[in-house]
Amino acid sequence: MTVTQIQKDNLLTEIREFFKLAVPLASAQVAQSATGFADTVMMGRMGADVLAAGGLAAITFLSIMMTASGVAMGVSPLIAEAFGAGQKTRVEQIARQGLWLSVLVALPTMLFTGHLDVLLSRTGQTETTVQLANTYLDTMLWGLFPAVGFAALRATVSALSQARPIMFIVVSGTAFNIIWNYILGFGKFGFPQMGLAGLALASVITLWGMFLALALYILTNENLKHYRIFQELHRVRPRILKELAWVGVPIGLFSGLETGFFMVITFWMGLLGTEVLAAHQIVFQTILVVFMVPLGISYATTVRVGQWLGRRDRTGIQQAAWVSITVTTVFMMGVSIVFLLFPKSIIGLYIDITNPVNANIVAIALPLLMIAAIAQVLDGFQKAVYGSLQGLQDTQIPMLLNVLGYWGVGLSAGYVLGFQWQMGGVGLWIGQSVAIAVVAGLFIWRFLQLIKNQKLS
Repeated sequence: MTVTQIQKDNLLTEIREFFKLAVPLASAQVAQSATGFADTVMMGRMGADVLAAGGLAAITFLSIMMTASGVAMGVSPLIAEAFGAGQKTRVEQIARQGLWLSVLVALPTMLFTGHLDVLLSRTGQTETTVQLANTYLDTMLWGLFPAVGFAALRATVSALSQARPIMFIVVSGTAFNIIWNYILGFGKFGFPQMGLAGLALASVITLWGMFLALALYILTNENLKHYRIFQELHRVRPRILKELAWVGVPIGLFSGLETGFFMVITFWMGLLGTEVLAAHQIVFQTILVVFMVPLGISYATTVRVGQWLGRRDRTGIQQAAWVSITVTTVFMMGVSIVFLLFPKSIIGLYIDITNPVNANIVAIALPLLMIAAIAQVLDGFQKAVYGSLQGLQDTQIPMLLNVLGYWGVGLSAGYVLGFQWQMGGVGLWIGQSVAIAVVAGLFIWRFLQLIKNQKLS
C-alpha cells in the first residue's frame, strides 16, 4: 500500500469518526436550542413587551449558564486525552471531580442569578421589562445545577466516544419542554396561564430530567458502567479539581465573555426602543439555533483532537482540526444563502409580517438578518478552531484573545457605529460582526502557532 493510499484511508477514517461524534452532538445542540426558538415564538404571541423582556432575560440566563457549564466542560479535553492514552483510572477520577466542580460552580451562580433584578434596573431598561425579565430569571435559577451537571456528564460521555445517547436524551427533553412551555405559558388543559414564569418552569423540569436521564444511562450502559463514575463520589481530589479548574475556568470565562458580549449588545438594543429590541431578538434567536451546529461540532473536535493528543500524534491532530473546519465552513455557507434568499419567511416564523402593527419590527429586522447571514460563516469557522484549541488544552490564551476581539474591538466598533454615527441596530450588528472576524483570525493564528511548536513524540 502506497503512502498516499494510507493517508487517504486515515483521512476517511477520521471523517467517519468525526461524524460519529459531530452528528449526535450537533443534533443535540440544535434540539436544545429549539426550546429557545419555541420560547421566542411564544413570547412573540404574548406581545412585544413580553418578547423584548423575555429575550433579554433569556440571553442573560444563557450567558450565566454557558459560563457555569463551560467550567464543567474542562472535563472533555482531559478525559479525551486520558482515553486516548488508555488511562482508565484517570478517566474515572476526572469524571467524578467534574461532578464536584459542577456543584461548586452552580451554587454561587444560583445566588448571583437570584439578585439580577438590581443589575437589570441599572441598565436603562424600562420598569416593565425588568419586572417581566425578573419573573423568568427567578424560576430559571433552579435549573442551573442540572444544566452544569449535565454539561459535565455530556463531556465525559462524549470524550469516551459515546455521544449518541446525548442526542436522544436532548431531543426527548426538548419535545417535553416545548409541549409544557405551551401548556404552562398559555394555560391549556386546565393549567393556569403563567406566561414567562410558565416557560421557565417547564425549562427547569426539563433540565433536571435530562441530567437524571444521562446519569441513569451511564449507570446502566455496558460500555460506560465499568468506569464506575458514581462510585467513591465522596472523595474530593484537590489536585484533579485544580487541574480541571485550570482548563475549565478559562473555557467558562470564554463562554461567559462571548455570550456576555452579545448580552451587552442586547442591552444596547433595549436603549434604542422596544421595537429594535424585538427585531434584534428575532434575528439573534435565529442565528442562535443555527450556531448550535458549529458549537456541537466544536465539542466533537475537542474530543478528536484530545484523543490524538493522548496518542501524541501530530498528524491526527491536524487532520481532526481541518476536517472540522471544512465541514463547519461549508455548512455555514449554506445557511447564509438561505438567510439571504428567504429573510421575510424567517422573520414570519416569529411574528405576523402582514400585520401593520409589526411593520417597523420587520423593517428593522431585515437588514440585521442580512448582516447576520454574512457573519455566520466566520462565526462557525472560529468555533471550529476553538474546539481544536480546547482539545490541545489551550484555554488561557484564547480567553484573552476573546477579550481583545469581542470586548475591545467589537464593543468599540458597535458603540461608535450604533450611537455616535447613529446607525442604530444596524451599527451594533456590524460591530459584533467585525468582532467575530477578528476573533476568527486570532484563533487560526494561535492554532497554527501551537501545531508548529507542539512537542509530540
